[in-house]
Amino acid sequence: MASKRFVKYLTAAIVLSLCVAFVAKFAGPNILRQYISFGIGSCKNIPILCMQPDEKTFLPEADKEYRDILVPQTFPKFSISAPKGFSLIQELIKRRYYKKRSKGKGSVIYLIYQEPQALIRLYPDVRKAGVKDNREFIRRMSYANLSGINSIIGAFFVIMKSVFTPDIGNQLSAKMIKFKIEGKAGFINYNLAKPGNYFDCIVVDKQDNLFKVYIKDGSNQLDLNKVFTIISTLKPLD
Repeated sequence: MASKRFVKYLTAAIVLSLCVAFVAKFAGPNILRQYISFGIGSCKNIPILCMQPDEKTFLPEADKEYRDILVPQTFPKFSISAPKGFSLIQELIKRRYYKKRSKGKGSVIYLIYQEPQALIRLYPDVRKAGVKDNREFIRRMSYANLSGINSIIGAFFVIMKSVFTPDIGNQLSAKMIKFKIEGKAGFINYNLAKPGNYFDCIVVDKQDNLFKVYIKDGSNQLDLNKVFTIISTLKPLD
């Protein structure tokens, strides 16, 4: 089962969360934030831990002409249309590409799919904070801020933000936005810079299917409009 394999790569993060619970019980928010910084990093070396999406919600429209030239690709549980020249790899969250910068200069799209409420089942305690589905999970995670931690749940989502964020180049120049397009909603962390663009997209549809689309655009072919068009083609398979 995909969820069981997914758990394997989150075990360390959840263990850290349990340690956080112990620290939180006997220390205040300042000590809790220091503990998290020691465990996963600070805003100085991982700036995105203190970044949040812009308040504005982007409502892009798919470029129909561009969509027509994309190549349909089918995986065991979902389909997507992708541009020519990109390698597509279905992944689970692995430290190899989430924690190390790839040395290659190619163009690659990494894809992850999780069924409705999968993230909730991994750590059921988040239900106590009103997190009932994948959509709310990724919202809490995207807005998580290391400098604002004052509870165990807040610490947990900062840890998850660290786990879910891949290499996006220089994080100081990265942007974070939220969007809605054709029945899907989510967040994108992106960095438009040479020698390559990075797009880290996490998307949930109306049925609570979750998609993670990480694009390393080594030849600077893509812009946000094209990425939104690619996202618009995501579909779960019956």
